[in-house]
Amino acid sequence: MQKEEIAIRTSYFSIISNTCLAIIKGLAGFFGNSYALIADAIESTTDIFASVLVLFGLKYAKRPADENHPYGHGKIEPLITFIVVAFLIISASIIAYESFQNIHRPHQSPEWWTLLVLAPIIIWKELSYRLVIKRSKETHSSSLKADAWHHRSDAITSIMAFIGISIALVFGEGYENADDWAALLASAFILYNSFLIFRPAVAELMDEHLYDDIQVLVQKHSLAVPGVLATEKCFVRKIGMRYHVDLHARVDANISVKEGHTISHHLKDYLMAEIPSLGQVFIHIEPAEEL
Repeated sequence: MQKEEIAIRTSYFSIISNTCLAIIKGLAGFFGNSYALIADAIESTTDIFASVLVLFGLKYAKRPADENHPYGHGKIEPLITFIVVAFLIISASIIAYESFQNIHRPHQSPEWWTLLVLAPIIIWKELSYRLVIKRSKETHSSSLKADAWHHRSDAITSIMAFIGISIALVFGEGYENADDWAALLASAFILYNSFLIFRPAVAELMDEHLYDDIQVLVQKHSLAVPGVLATEKCFVRKIGMRYHVDLHARVDANISVKEGHTISHHLKDYLMAEIPSLGQVFIHIEPAEEL
């Protein structure tokens, strides 16, 4: 199965999971007198929209290169990641604002059974994070990585809710707003994770040099091609789930232009066969005696 299809199937999983959990948390928070759970449901709701955006981005990125987009449509991935981060920031801000409001309002302690709702949710969200982050690494998808961190953030807010509700139940009167403080702490964690997701997406959009492992692999495999004596410059940039390479290869200065051209084609074909994650490969031939 191609990377794009794996990523798309994973995003469908996120949408279904987040929808179910948002409903469960919302109902449990409303009937169980827990704002931490309601805050958790708010984040899961924003996660649904974020996952839908990721799905859209992944499907759009699948489009082949055309006259107006010779490098393909993969750059939409970091753009979608920015929007996903915006959803995270919005949800964190809403949770923080409502937490401040509820801290100063007298209200009932949460119901004890809300802990029974939260425990399996925490486990499920952590397992969901691990599944999606694994798929993001397999496919090299930045937007899928952002989606994975939505699951991890959700797990953290659920843990905070669990701690807050536990404090309120154990210590009783005077600690009813413990789960509000827990929701406030969770919002701070979400904001921190937003930056961790945002920074790599900016790097991808700006074509920062972050792919030393791919560069080493390209240069290593290049030397296995007959006629390639050495490699000089090697630039790698990421577009969507593919890595595009600009490579300078050294060949014998005394061969004909046609022979050099043939070597460059063999080199390109070999690299793309040996490193499936490569997109386009541009080879520049350099005469060895002049270097």
